[in-house]
Amino acid sequence: MPETHGVLPGTRRPVPAGARRVRDIDPNAHIEVTVTLKAPALPMPGETQAEALTPAELARQYGAPLDNIRKVEETLRSYGLHIEGVGPTRRTLRVSGTASAMEAAFKAGVAIYQSAAQGEFRGREGSVSIPAEISDMVESVVGLDQRKVAQRKAGAQGHSAATPLGPSDLEAHYNFPPGSGAHQKIAIAEFGAPLQSGSFLPPAFLPDDVAAFCKSQGRPVPTVTTVPVNLAPLTLDQLKSLPAQTANDVLDETGEVMMDVEIVATLCSAADISVYYATFDQKGWLDLVERVTADQPVALSVSYGLAEDSPEWEPAALQSINQALQAAALAGITVCVSSGDDGTNCDMPDSRAHVEFPGCSPFVLSVGGTMLAGAGAMQEVVWWQSPGRRNGNGHSGATGGGVSTIFARPPWQNIAITSINGGAIQGRVIPDVAALAGPPLYQLILLGQSSPNGGTSASAPLWASLLARLNAALPAAKQQRFLPPILYQNGPSGATVGEAGCPDIVSGNNASHPKPGKGYQAQNGYDAVTGWGVPNGKNLLAALQ
Repeated sequence: MPETHGVLPGTRRPVPAGARRVRDIDPNAHIEVTVTLKAPALPMPGETQAEALTPAELARQYGAPLDNIRKVEETLRSYGLHIEGVGPTRRTLRVSGTASAMEAAFKAGVAIYQSAAQGEFRGREGSVSIPAEISDMVESVVGLDQRKVAQRKAGAQGHSAATPLGPSDLEAHYNFPPGSGAHQKIAIAEFGAPLQSGSFLPPAFLPDDVAAFCKSQGRPVPTVTTVPVNLAPLTLDQLKSLPAQTANDVLDETGEVMMDVEIVATLCSAADISVYYATFDQKGWLDLVERVTADQPVALSVSYGLAEDSPEWEPAALQSINQALQAAALAGITVCVSSGDDGTNCDMPDSRAHVEFPGCSPFVLSVGGTMLAGAGAMQEVVWWQSPGRRNGNGHSGATGGGVSTIFARPPWQNIAITSINGGAIQGRVIPDVAALAGPPLYQLILLGQSSPNGGTSASAPLWASLLARLNAALPAAKQQRFLPPILYQNGPSGATVGEAGCPDIVSGNNASHPKPGKGYQAQNGYDAVTGWGVPNGKNLLAALQ
């Protein structure tokens, strides 16, 4: 067996935040990882208006060389690991084995850690190493470390002075084209902790609440399928059997899940709706995006993220997830990602402005947030509630937005927005668009009771629903297209598609206080707070023809 290993670049990780190492891992513990393979570079979506590639076409044109795949498989088997399968685009391998076999193959120093926020979990410090004979064939190895990199907390819960908006209100306010999403696939991403991780458990899925909300709004009850990627949702009975405090924690997460599902279910009651559940670590992100790409929906709604420059991200894994999103975009999937609910702070401790990943990826539609203000709550402005970030009272928060410090500005994003961080690159600017996130919130049901909610976690599924309605109404040649590059191109009227299809939001900012104490300002035209603006569905449909 070969003994020579080399450090895999970009895999160094610090001690998990707020955690301490408590013991060695059981050498017989079962571990599953996903290995990202070096493969041909993917083209930038939007460079041409070619038809969306199927997963099989992606694998054939951009998958890793078969000889390399066989070599990696053979080498990992020599360490006692088992090959579970090749990813749908032939750019990853799923691998399993004992902790001792994983340590022999990757020399990662995996151990058991504990934190107040996550309980006990598998983690590591330092870098991953790779057998020298396959070092030029592997990009990253994710799954050895289970630390949380998918965060989602309620940003605008509670009751508003105004009546929360139901699906009919949203359709009227945003001028949705008629229809109910017939013959369209919509995916929803949800993340949670594995059952053995202490007090935190997967969020539940409550079909009775979906049915009750649809019926209360006079909408048909759609078929909603849950898809366990590497995690299955809890049932209501399982939720009720938990200790009281744990049940409350899980219910908070479940309320966010049900918000996603109820928004999509009532706006697209005839669509094929699938809810994908994965673990909230890096492996969960990568596996979920790949699984969704294989199913090729028109849109994927994602209401999770973490500051792109958080030390919890492993740089190599961040790039692997970004490449998976790039493949999804080439498959014509518009991944709608919330821009965040903490303004420019993004839950980071320093005084610089931040943006969240994957919302800042060039391969997603980044969705910011607005609120209704003024007399009669009729003026739509940037969502900002003091202090411009979430402080736990359910009545605070602000839309994320700004300029990436990691991802270059894609060639199709031909706008002039400068980072407010001194010395920063002029990177990808987010959001692309926006929708309601703050007051008066969204009308919803949880455990049979009215439960208004919001945040950019609500803006993302609204946009995913609109895209399904638009796709159904477009001619076949214009369907299944990655939307962001198109928004920045000139449409039939001569204006950009974003300008023609999205009423501008010109009032407000997303500064978080006390840190960083600065933000981006809404302005005429595109800005780094609400992008092109909020949707006018029928106008956007005309601009996309």
